[in-house]
Amino acid sequence: MRWLKGLILAIILLVVLLIGILFAVNNQQALPLNLIWIELPAASLSVWLLASLAVGVLLGMLAMTGIYLRLRTLLTRAQRHNQQQRKELDRLRVQEMKELP
Repeated sequence: MRWLKGLILAIILLVVLLIGILFAVNNQQALPLNLIWIELPAASLSVWLLASLAVGVLLGMLAMTGIYLRLRTLLTRAQRHNQQQRKELDRLRVQEMKELP
């Protein structure tokens, strides 16, 4: 079952790579990018689109960093609380065993 999952993942990655190569080959027109206040030099359309995808991914990761850190802090706090509860439970079990005749 594990090998089937790996095979399917490999096929999907191969298809995505093939589509990316076809995309880059079919979009070779050189276009300058005008950002209102600055005009960037001419490059192929595929380069601009892939660069905008990379910038978007990086900005998305940056935006999610705060949420990730908050959730990580909550998880650490919950794990610490869970450990304290386990210690207390173990202490109560030992105390109960001592009280039995």
